[in-house]
Amino acid sequence: MSLNPSKVAPEPEPEREAGQGPGSEAQGPGPEAGSGPPAGPGPEPEPPSAEGQDWEPERGQKPGPSAEPSPGPEAPPPPPASRSENLRAPRPRCHTNCLEAPLSRAFQRLGRKVGAHPWIFLLLPLALTAVLGTGLMYLPRDGEEDLEEQYTPIGSPAKAERRFVQTHFTANDSLIFSISRKSTEVPYASVLVVSNTETLLEPDILEEISKVDDAVQALTVTQDNGTQIPYSEVCTKNQGSCVPPNPLLFAWKRNKGLNLRTITFPIYSLAGQIVSLANILGGTVLGESMGPSQLLLQAKAMRLQYYLETGEGEENERSKAWMIHFLMKVGSLEESLALKKIQVVYFSSLSRQLEFEATSMTVVPLFHLAYLLIILFAIVSCYRCDCVRNKMWVAVFGVISTALAVVSGFGLMLYVGVPFVLIVANSPFLILGLKQPRKI
Repeated sequence: MSLNPSKVAPEPEPEREAGQGPGSEAQGPGPEAGSGPPAGPGPEPEPPSAEGQDWEPERGQKPGPSAEPSPGPEAPPPPPASRSENLRAPRPRCHTNCLEAPLSRAFQRLGRKVGAHPWIFLLLPLALTAVLGTGLMYLPRDGEEDLEEQYTPIGSPAKAERRFVQTHFTANDSLIFSISRKSTEVPYASVLVVSNTETLLEPDILEEISKVDDAVQALTVTQDNGTQIPYSEVCTKNQGSCVPPNPLLFAWKRNKGLNLRTITFPIYSLAGQIVSLANILGGTVLGESMGPSQLLLQAKAMRLQYYLETGEGEENERSKAWMIHFLMKVGSLEESLALKKIQVVYFSSLSRQLEFEATSMTVVPLFHLAYLLIILFAIVSCYRCDCVRNKMWVAVFGVISTALAVVSGFGLMLYVGVPFVLIVANSPFLILGLKQPRKI
């Protein structure tokens, strides 16, 4: 029985050698060269274009023996691309990882060293923290903060200008005190008296104000060692006597027959001496003009300003002790003196600092609870039910790393001698926020 040659499957065509072209294969002998099916399946090649350009097969496609044109002369080079084609062509990308790439390589090398020597990188930070943490022994326990020294830069222009003024405008307070020549804040205690009537320029009201003045100047503070500090030892002096807190009240106390209807404002001539009343009287009602000033008809409030001596060391401590005693005692003067026609308000140059310290002390005990809450939040927020995406342990070690960094940094700064400001206690909150692992 004979087989039909058209039904027999063609044998696979052997691969061509590197130097054999498709044209030579078409010329070789064989019964199936012209009548057999193509060598392999694939899309039929497109015919050459009408312009006569050579057709090139698609990438990855082997041309068939009958589809490859016969070799001819070398094709001419393609024409140059137009300007529009050059603009549409993709440009080389600009590399912006000049900083990221070296950092990535550095951290890669560090990670390899940590993986190769884990105990060194685990015990060395603990030992370093233990050594630097001993600097916390210099942490001030109950030290008082100087707002100007701790919250202003060391080499600020304002301090340089102050030193320039102090060099050229020296002030000697031993004989004559002048507040206008002072370039620094002078410690003071201030009492504001407000009349319950329309004006305090009445003898009976000035009598009550005089009682308040006498009570303040009679305050005496007793220190722990038994030393007493009266007002006469810490007040600023003018020719050996304490500077009066209010020149108008001082003149009335010396001469209670003073005519209060002839007082001029803001300049008043008192016994041949020019006195400025602009900063010691308030709520004024003025009348007719009398030269550079006007007649004072009413005054609702009066200020009593007690300036204290300034200096270094013991003088400042004595003035500060008297001011603290003043703030503790003057609040009860209104009841003890049975004042009926005036109201008393008081403050001092130390009030702002004392209030700031008191507010800070009320906030500090809450820091422990705040630290606990933020640590729990940093850990729990990184928990995932998926074991692959769970970063809870990463957050735990991030919190431990933060604690080691805070203890080491604070201890080192205290060793160097950097003053500790209470507001720096908030820095662990910021560090915990930065050390929290990124959520994925």
